Amino acid sequence: MSDIATLKLGDKSYEFPLVKGTENEVAIDIKSLRAATDGVITIDPGYKNTGSCVSAITFLDGEKGILRYRGYSIEELAEKADFLEVAYLLIFGELPTTEVLEKFTQDICAQSIVDEDVRKIVDAFPKSAHPMGVISSLTSALTAFNPSSVNVDSEEDMYNAIVKILGKFPVLVAWTMRKKQGLPLDYGDCNLGYVDNTFKMMFKQPNKDYVKNPIVISALNKLLILHADHEQNCSTSTVRIAGSSHAGLFASLSAGISALWGPLHGGANQAVLEMLEAIRLDGGDTKKYMAKAKDKNDPFRLMGFGHRVYKNFDPRAKIIKKAADEVLSDLGIDDPILNIAKALEQEALNDPYFVDRKLYPNVDFYSGIIYRAMGIPVEMFTVMFAMGRLPGWIAQWREMRLGKEPIGRPRQIYVGETLRPFTPITER
Repeated sequence: MSDIATLKLGDKSYEFPLVKGTENEVAIDIKSLRAATDGVITIDPGYKNTGSCVSAITFLDGEKGILRYRGYSIEELAEKADFLEVAYLLIFGELPTTEVLEKFTQDICAQSIVDEDVRKIVDAFPKSAHPMGVISSLTSALTAFNPSSVNVDSEEDMYNAIVKILGKFPVLVAWTMRKKQGLPLDYGDCNLGYVDNTFKMMFKQPNKDYVKNPIVISALNKLLILHADHEQNCSTSTVRIAGSSHAGLFASLSAGISALWGPLHGGANQAVLEMLEAIRLDGGDTKKYMAKAKDKNDPFRLMGFGHRVYKNFDPRAKIIKKAADEVLSDLGIDDPILNIAKALEQEALNDPYFVDRKLYPNVDFYSGIIYRAMGIPVEMFTVMFAMGRLPGWIAQWREMRLGKEPIGRPRQIYVGETLRPFTPITER
């Protein structure tokens, strides 16, 4: 393949260099297009064919069902790694040694105390507030309590900002859930692991001892790892473009949380459970709803099946399906919603309509099932997604700032009115 792409416009030709990735991906570098052609741009709604950056963090091949963090397969990381190991890997590029991980863990724990005034902000939210709105606001509010901007040229400054948000975010997650449930806001226990401590902060009852369930914690660890990064998706692109203006880390993360909130992105796992609940209220006939999903004239949409990027089985779904089976078996839950989910899963995996179109259950389908089995309220599902995605957002923000990327400024094609004279109000 040539290293040059040629574009012909009328009787003129223009050459643009090709950029090749380490996994043989190829892009046409068109940053000089507008200047070279006197104003011509490309248009790509949804950016489905546009690379906004070069990145060394995550590789994703949707056709082959491959997902890797810094070169490590998602299957191996989910099976063998702890969430903080993966967080360190994503952010700093390599798996930590025992000594490095121990320091990283201790530094995060040291930053896990939130200013008491943040409690007042939490108390000011009504119980009816959606947790994603609360967590986005609280993350942004951290900027007020940490007003100095991060010096991205200082490794120490950058590291301190990273451990600070990793330490405080689980507290904000737990407080957000407990506020909605009317439970006291408290701190966890640094003697526990990061994931275990988060779960304790969320569920510890004031009149009972916390008892760890290893199967539940293992499943949650896997879920957070599987959600930790996913290349240039909507929320990650939002974090990068917000940060490209040199907005601080906390403000950029808050923007990413807001982007994640949408039902077409992080809110998909909540939409799955809402769909299952609607099926239950209508009698629980899964065959009826599978038929509706296949009917082009029916507005019903089967949530949690298929994926915009993966044209094969979502590799994350394969891993989390096993964890879902283990959690449901261990907890022995008899839940009609979960029974409906399992029935839909089996029918889809054996129905030629879904198999031929590769509409397999995706990670959102299984994560919603696990979160419900754990007792996490449905409106908290996307908050849990945000907690998992936090290291990826941090890694992407850090990479963008260290790479001195220019401020994001997409172009447009204007289709409005051409120049026209102003009409006085008396003549309109």
